[in-house]
Amino acid sequence: MTYIETEKRLAAEAAAKLVEDGMTVGLGTGSTVAYLIPALVRRKLDISCVATSPASFDTARALGLKVKPFSGIDRLDIAIDGADQVDPDGWLIKGGGGAHTREKIVAGAAERYVVIVSSNKLVDTLKVPIPLELMAFGIDATCRQLGDVRLTEAPISPDGGILAGYFGPIGDPAELARRLSAIPGVVEHGLFPPEMVNDIFVGRRSHVSQRRVDG
Repeated sequence: MTYIETEKRLAAEAAAKLVEDGMTVGLGTGSTVAYLIPALVRRKLDISCVATSPASFDTARALGLKVKPFSGIDRLDIAIDGADQVDPDGWLIKGGGGAHTREKIVAGAAERYVVIVSSNKLVDTLKVPIPLELMAFGIDATCRQLGDVRLTEAPISPDGGILAGYFGPIGDPAELARRLSAIPGVVEHGLFPPEMVNDIFVGRRSHVSQRRVDG
């Protein structure tokens, strides 16, 4: 196991300790969450989970967690997910796996949103591409308004959206997030604001640092 994989596992296991009996838990998507799910299973808690991707749903259920569709549930006690980039202010770029729309819905529904990353995900400045989910209807018009955007070769999102990446200038992440959200045809973008984040667990070789985000 490389040190990056060790860091992912350590961060995931540390975050798993925040989960308590009776909680409703949001499970993210990706390689770091792949360590979270077994860590939760080992704790043998009485919890209910919702998952942000079919892969996380199937893995969690196969390992014995109680996983439900995200309907009839209006809040989550905690959600735990990875990130592609984390900047010093707590801005995240997510969506490398194409599930950022679901991930943002789950994050917004959680009383506590915890991000788990290895140390290589920390960046001084956010870098493109920023993942996008677009509607197929009118996609050429949407892309024209977006500017420097490229469709990906990845499959469609779990909800049938077209996946793309924004490669234009980032500048102020808050301003860019507002601009992307305002363009008709953009289902969701992969910029997650600090206001959405409560804690960031970072694996650092042999230990984990926990950072509270004020937003």
